[in-house]
Amino acid sequence: MQASRLAVAAALAVLPTLVWTQDGKPKPPPAAQPTSYMKVDITEPFEVTMERMRAARPIVQKRQQDLLAQRYDLTNRPAPGVTMFRGKPVQEGVRVRLPKGVTWQELAALSPDDIRNRDLFPAGFLPLPHPNHPEGGMLFPQFHIDEILRQEGRDLNRFDLAFDLPDHVLPEFPAPIFLTTHPELGDVSKGKLLTIDNFFGIFNGPLNPKQLEGLRLLLTPFPQQQFNQTEDRRSVKPSRGVSCFECHANGHTNASTHLVGDIRPQELRHRIDTPSLRGVNIQRLFGSQRALKTVEDFTEFEQRAAYFDGDPVIATKKGVNVLERASQVHFMGEFQALLDFPPAPKLNVYGKLDPKKATPQELRGEAVFNGKGQCVSCHAAPYYTDNLMHNLKTERFYKTKMVNGMKAVGDGPIKTFPLRGIKESPPYLHDGRLLTLEDTVEFFNLVLETKLTETEKSDLVAFLRVL
Repeated sequence: MQASRLAVAAALAVLPTLVWTQDGKPKPPPAAQPTSYMKVDITEPFEVTMERMRAARPIVQKRQQDLLAQRYDLTNRPAPGVTMFRGKPVQEGVRVRLPKGVTWQELAALSPDDIRNRDLFPAGFLPLPHPNHPEGGMLFPQFHIDEILRQEGRDLNRFDLAFDLPDHVLPEFPAPIFLTTHPELGDVSKGKLLTIDNFFGIFNGPLNPKQLEGLRLLLTPFPQQQFNQTEDRRSVKPSRGVSCFECHANGHTNASTHLVGDIRPQELRHRIDTPSLRGVNIQRLFGSQRALKTVEDFTEFEQRAAYFDGDPVIATKKGVNVLERASQVHFMGEFQALLDFPPAPKLNVYGKLDPKKATPQELRGEAVFNGKGQCVSCHAAPYYTDNLMHNLKTERFYKTKMVNGMKAVGDGPIKTFPLRGIKESPPYLHDGRLLTLEDTVEFFNLVLETKLTETEKSDLVAFLRVL
């Protein structure tokens, strides 16, 4: 019997691995075609993936830091006497580097065609790639990672990558929290970062039971593309996941970044700078392409798709969290609607400057905002938004190019975000490419072709700082 088995095994060993059929010799597989789907079945052992990506990490991060240094002046240069609500200095000055041999005034005098043909569009005005654009995924500033690890013992470090922008150009942390229902309380955070461990003691009393439950869910970790319990993750240990307030820390923003989930292929996806949730009750468009019309829609969409790069197929594998719409989603939306803008003591009930409180420079800046600067066309008082989408057509100024794995082809329609409390939310634009308000003014002066003078630009910045 044993000899018979050995003979069969020997015979099988010499059989061809491919048996031709009546169709003849098999054709070679077709060249790889673009696909909308991520790979679901992982064939490389996790330990091999981790060591391979760890080895590449210094190279990937140096490439991104070299790009940032080429684009920006990243020095810590705070504006004298200008701080965020809890005292963090606001950075001043234009940080985008100009092409050699041209000034901002000379550049603004040129037509878009001239700038494009002469390749003079500042690199810092181009779309900003993810620190590893081909890989993508959620990335958190180290100060947030450290605090979550201290409070919850949950590790949000990625073995393949770290956040790229320096702390001094990011929002205040922990951010203050203001409630529309309790303006008399001021900052209710008491200087703490809200987590699943401490929220009840802080908010039991000011909130009703629905809002308290909504806040609990916003602070509860759920599986996400890079942080989950499968072998397809970017954390060393299997992870419980991330929470909504991982990016929207304290209902504001800590400038965490990732890639939009609704664009393919990968090289065309936009980097996302986390917007603040302050004043979300007056907003009407949500999601990176603004296709969602309520904060409840957005909350549900985030859990079902955006946490997994917009791929519901892989979400099923990694542990999608399906929220119950009539209660859980509603409760989460109700709490988000309570998040208010920071106080602006120089604004009157119409959201405009009170002449008795504002400085002459701030009043001049408001006149530029409502006049020559064209800002009011999209950012109308009292909240300084029109709740619409606008296409700046930035591709008028540069030729399509690859930048660290991202294809810079233009920005498309982008949402008009509220400008109330804007100095508290650096960096700016939807991908965080503009580090200061001065950068932002220069960008729009060029793109909108408003040709502001240096004095008008300074006055405009002064006005933006008091909104």
